[in-house]
Amino acid sequence: MNKSRVGVLLLNFGGPETLDDVKPFLYNLFADPEVIRLPSIIREPLARLIAMLRHNQSRGYYEKIGGGSPLRRITEQQGEALKAALEKQGYDVRIYIGMQCWHPFIEEAVRQIINDRLTHLVVLPLFPQFSVTTTGACLAKFNKQVKKRPEWPVVKQAVIEHWYDYPLYIQSLADMIQENLEKFPPGVVAKVHLLFSAHSIPQKYVDRGDPYAEQTRQTVERILDRLERRNPYHLAFQSRLGPVRWLQPSTDQMIKQLGREEVDHVLAIPISFVSEHVETLYEIDLLYQNMAREAGISDFRRVPAPNCHPGFIQALARLVEEKLATFHLTPASVHP
Repeated sequence: MNKSRVGVLLLNFGGPETLDDVKPFLYNLFADPEVIRLPSIIREPLARLIAMLRHNQSRGYYEKIGGGSPLRRITEQQGEALKAALEKQGYDVRIYIGMQCWHPFIEEAVRQIINDRLTHLVVLPLFPQFSVTTTGACLAKFNKQVKKRPEWPVVKQAVIEHWYDYPLYIQSLADMIQENLEKFPPGVVAKVHLLFSAHSIPQKYVDRGDPYAEQTRQTVERILDRLERRNPYHLAFQSRLGPVRWLQPSTDQMIKQLGREEVDHVLAIPISFVSEHVETLYEIDLLYQNMAREAGISDFRRVPAPNCHPGFIQALARLVEEKLATFHLTPASVHP
């Protein structure tokens, strides 16, 4: 009986791993036609200019979090944990990692899949909520790379475009929030304000039909249902860049507002992030922590990103299992 070679491709944005990587990473980011939708004659010189102007500032951020982004390392750990979880269900799959703007690039993962003569593939972008700026950009680059390769071996492929409301994902986040709420003094737990902070996108994308903002709100609402809505909460958006209008309210504005309302206890929750990187380690842990202190918030804490939390990995594994079921494969038919 012919054996099937099955794999899971994890897609993410990537991040500079050393300080020397910061400038070329910035160029890759702003020169990417799936990220910056301008003609190449404008986009590429603009990318060089932005990389030059922002290099020192961005390098300073990465210096403060250890000299580089941990995104690749954590994604590799997530892949290993996902593989182990699937093996428990009898599936011996290969895990591939493809990054939009840094190594290992999506095209590197495509070459490896070809070399391994994969027959079945599940594509899992590590963005719970769909946006054309994240999942859409990664899938567009993946599809372009595949079309360039007539030797592409995959005969059956499934894509998980979003999982913002997947019950196991929601439960894993609710569990993590509850674990961190219980670390507050017992008398203040009910007073802790839950500050959900999601990566922002330009408002114009939402106006054109991008579902990201609404899916993010739905994620928050489902988590609150699991937590029985015992705590006051707010949803805000971080990581704005440039003069265009972004989603509101911004996280920094919300922190200042909570300070004016004399809120003492805040638990920040990085809701659209599945691994630690500069937006959590620098922006929330350092920048917003200082901002909260200046605003008069005496107790500002954060829920870790899901990383390899067992409940989160189980959610990813179940998502993949459901797609594998559509291939009508049995564990015995899968070749390692």
